[in-house]
Amino acid sequence: VVPAGPARDYGLDRSMIMGYGQDDKVCAYTSFRAIMDIGTPELTSVCLLTDKEEIGSMGATGMHSRFYENTLAELLNVLGCYSELNLRRVLTSTKVLSSDVSAAFDPNYPDVMEKNNCAYLGRGPVFNKYTGSRGKSGSNDANAEYMAFLRRVMDDAGIIYQTSELGKVDEGGGGTIAYILANLGMEVIDFGVAVLNMHAPWEITSKADIYETYKAYQAFLMA
Repeated sequence: VVPAGPARDYGLDRSMIMGYGQDDKVCAYTSFRAIMDIGTPELTSVCLLTDKEEIGSMGATGMHSRFYENTLAELLNVLGCYSELNLRRVLTSTKVLSSDVSAAFDPNYPDVMEKNNCAYLGRGPVFNKYTGSRGKSGSNDANAEYMAFLRRVMDDAGIIYQTSELGKVDEGGGGTIAYILANLGMEVIDFGVAVLNMHAPWEITSKADIYETYKAYQAFLMA
């Protein structure tokens, strides 16, 4: 059972959106709009939308499927250069933003967050260098060189962004599909909108964060 009503403005200044399932519709929408609005990019660009993330990314439409690898293999075959080695080279040459939300600081439950290392509404999209639980267990951990590349892209484009963990060690935690892509050799990091009340019937996001995330995805695609 989920709320049947539409998303709505939230806050005295209507600066936020309250709606069901913004994890991860808000990042899927901004990713899709970004790639549709950039025209023809210089480099091959992909917006890959998968589901089943909350139950382990299994099945034919989850990230554990071979859909993306198979699609790349078909493209290489059309170009007349398919081989297993070339496919692996394409994968390891790929840079990825895993477009997923991060948990915003909730003043009603401050003890589960590290105030100096968490996301806040209205401060731009969020880099999660690593996720996981009990520290980094079960997570991807982006390398420093890739983090530096992305910071330069965002700074050059004038994007406001923040970095965060997913709650205190042993109190917070969570997972995304980033580790699945990283296991294929891709450079990947989680990057998306901060969400208050994540997984609650009504989740809350900042309109400014959503727009800044859209611009950030465009900057990444054109880098």
